Amino acid sequence: MAVLTSKIIPQTEQYQKNLALMLQKVAELEGKKKEALFQGEEKYLSRTKKAGRMLARDRIEMLLDDNSPFMELCPFAGWGTDGFGTGGTIVTGIGFVSGRLCMLNSNVGTIKGGAIDYATLQKGIRIGEIAMENGLPTINMVESAGANLPDQAKIFNQGGTNFREITRRSKAGIPTISIVFGSSTAGGAYIPGMCDYTIFVKNQAQVFLAGPPLVKMATNEVTDEESLGGAQMHSTTSGVADYMAENEMDGIRIARDLVSYLKQSAVYDHAKQVAEPHYSAEEILGVVSADVRVTFDQRELIARIVDGSDFHEFKPDYGNTLITGYAKIDGYEIGVIANNGVLFSEAANKGAQFIQLCNQNNTPLLFLQNITGFMVGKKYEEEGIIKHGAKMINAVSNSTVPAITIITGASYGAGNYAMCGRAYKPRFLFTYPNSKIAVMGSEQLAGVMQTIGRQAAEKAGIPYNEEQGQAVAVHMITEAEKQSNAWFASGQVWDDGVIDPRETRNYLKFCLQVINQEKIEGAKGFGVFRM
Repeated sequence: MAVLTSKIIPQTEQYQKNLALMLQKVAELEGKKKEALFQGEEKYLSRTKKAGRMLARDRIEMLLDDNSPFMELCPFAGWGTDGFGTGGTIVTGIGFVSGRLCMLNSNVGTIKGGAIDYATLQKGIRIGEIAMENGLPTINMVESAGANLPDQAKIFNQGGTNFREITRRSKAGIPTISIVFGSSTAGGAYIPGMCDYTIFVKNQAQVFLAGPPLVKMATNEVTDEESLGGAQMHSTTSGVADYMAENEMDGIRIARDLVSYLKQSAVYDHAKQVAEPHYSAEEILGVVSADVRVTFDQRELIARIVDGSDFHEFKPDYGNTLITGYAKIDGYEIGVIANNGVLFSEAANKGAQFIQLCNQNNTPLLFLQNITGFMVGKKYEEEGIIKHGAKMINAVSNSTVPAITIITGASYGAGNYAMCGRAYKPRFLFTYPNSKIAVMGSEQLAGVMQTIGRQAAEKAGIPYNEEQGQAVAVHMITEAEKQSNAWFASGQVWDDGVIDPRETRNYLKFCLQVINQEKIEGAKGFGVFRM
């Protein structure tokens, strides 16, 4: 391995200016995190606490092992939408329970009774994917009114995905445990109904497909909530409950006991002693460009996140707008693919070859995206940029080793695809607060549309209104900026969270621990490469 040597001089004006801009982005991130902590209006919080019940985040804290990290996932789902607010009505993430990595999912019953809006549904589907891919047992802390009825047209058809995936994980030997803390109706009732293990809290859990008012309307039967779906009934009569807990803490205790008896994964035994990077993580804020139009050398980032700043670069003198090489993070082996500019044919071929090598060697991949796309122009089309780009996309598509993607700057066009964007199923995808994701940059988009407008006017034989065209361009730039920033992307659940760049190594260490719970096997073959 070769130790990377940083060329960054923190005292320079350019570094300090960029640092100041990135600190503003991080401050914005901290503000969004506070929004995501919202668990309902104070009157509902007070009422819950007065009744002796815990809030959603408190339940997670009590369930986790002492000093366990908790990597929250999709905390900004729903930001900027007309749903229930940032984070939706579930808190999700990965942490240790009884020494075992688990996916945790806690309904926020103090917001709309834990009803599921569209963003919450998408968040739930995403964590189900992560649990399945990484063999993580799931613990649901249930208190949900089911689908938010005004959103039913957007929710109903996809809503069955979560139920389906619980059973598919069960078939694969990946269990789900539900602790029912409160009223769980309709879709909220099916969550425990589909699980491997169910725990109902006495005098709190109420699980039924339809509550007393709807039962009265449908059948004219008069009943009450406890006899219809209380913990006592489900524990002694229906058998829907496997355990009846005396209180919330007892329910958590039972869940922790269950996890301790689950079949353990074959955890990869990696090096216990690891060397920290030679350079401070604090410097990442000065290294990474706040303005995605300004390039930076991704080697400077790599030097601050990999063990000992050691990086064995593959093909260092070929296709140099793409960096490829091997490193270790917390002792785990990783293949790194990072953008240092637009992708040319040579870079695409190099990337495709390196992905094949990592699959042959069963080595996970880390993609560091800062890409404006593939190079365009007559010369590059003649050189076959399409077929060479297709090779890299083919390699990414058929790669079976786990991948982690971090968008450190721009993520535009087919470059997003070649660098393992959301559609290519990375195990985890995080973004920096300065990142942008779109078909192309906002100014390029506006410029292209102006050009098309001029050509259309010329073909029609009418003059092009430059003033109107400029006004439209300004509007398009404004709208494109709104729909390409990190917050919009995270609100749409295009990522698993926006992170502070200084925390990159910590996130990667935890993610690598998660993906190494299961045996890693590379692809045995790829699709046809157009030569």
